[in-house]
Amino acid sequence: MDMVTQALELTNQPHVVVATPGRLADHIRSSNTFSMKKIQFLILDEADRLLEQGCTDFTKDLEVILGALPAKRQTLLFSATLTDTLQELKNIAMNKPFFWESKSETRTVEELDQRYILTPEKVKDAYLVHLIQTFTDEHDDWSMIIFTNTCKNCQILTMMLREFNFPTISLHSMMKQKQRFANLAKFKASVFKILIATDVAARGLDIPTVQVVINHNTPGLPKIYIHRVGRTARAGRSGVSITLVTQYDIHLVQSIEEQNKTKLKEYPVEEKEVLKILTQVNVTRRACEIKLESTDFDEKKEINKRKQLILEGKDPDLEAKRKAELEKIRSQKKKFKQKIQETIQRQKHGQLKKKLTKRKQMKKKKAAQATA
Repeated sequence: MDMVTQALELTNQPHVVVATPGRLADHIRSSNTFSMKKIQFLILDEADRLLEQGCTDFTKDLEVILGALPAKRQTLLFSATLTDTLQELKNIAMNKPFFWESKSETRTVEELDQRYILTPEKVKDAYLVHLIQTFTDEHDDWSMIIFTNTCKNCQILTMMLREFNFPTISLHSMMKQKQRFANLAKFKASVFKILIATDVAARGLDIPTVQVVINHNTPGLPKIYIHRVGRTARAGRSGVSITLVTQYDIHLVQSIEEQNKTKLKEYPVEEKEVLKILTQVNVTRRACEIKLESTDFDEKKEINKRKQLILEGKDPDLEAKRKAELEKIRSQKKKFKQKIQETIQRQKHGQLKKKLTKRKQMKKKKAAQATA
């Protein structure tokens, strides 16, 4: 949204400001026309994501915001998943914090029917198309959210499902904010019944009428799974979540089951029906991939990354060099470890060979002595 308009609104001293850390920090850095010294409450929603360093690090922005706020205030942290970082904050807090956690033992609601489908990686898309076709045939008024792992995959799946005449719309971070709002509004209004999304839609969206959530990829962390499937079975309603599990994802499902203290049930699927559409699905997906490549989707992603680095005050070329150097160091370390392991293996093999030779010699001596 336009920063100038926002800056004017901030000078009017609003009672409540709702912001992402990056944008609020930008306003504090670039303007002195408003003060935040009278703020009484600071609320961090999705606190686990804001406070944990990872692929998206909010540390610098939060430092700027906290520096502009008064020391005497009440801070409230909200999160659906309790992490080690939040637990640590409780322990190091100077003034005994009030700490409330839901007494429910399960991390997902009872109204949610949690299922999985075991599928080979190459057949996964065919299972997805078959599932959507089944649900639309049986319940034409149902809404579905399909989560996938990358923006590119999200775009390809959207294009592919449209080729099969499914009313599909996408939501991912490569889209402009206006487009995201527009797509979300269309999905909420049931203009489109299927939303393909990355984890940008896993948190904070309240769409009460979602009946099905399908995980196109198994989430790498249990808490991501909890946030994803939490888009359905809201406010006492029932819902279904189905996770497509490949041969490489079984350990991830076990981790999810352990965290949720519940067993995922297998979703029954007629394999013959899936195999009927397998070739058509694979051909359609490949055609969509070729079509997307012609739009320079990957190049746009790189341009957006460069823009983001420049906004953060970093030199994109320097960051690329650093990344390449780190990759080189990692590669060298990996090779070094492999060499050490190979040397150890050779030594063990040599020692074993010597032992076997000695045993053979001992047997020959005993045999010779027995004969004599």
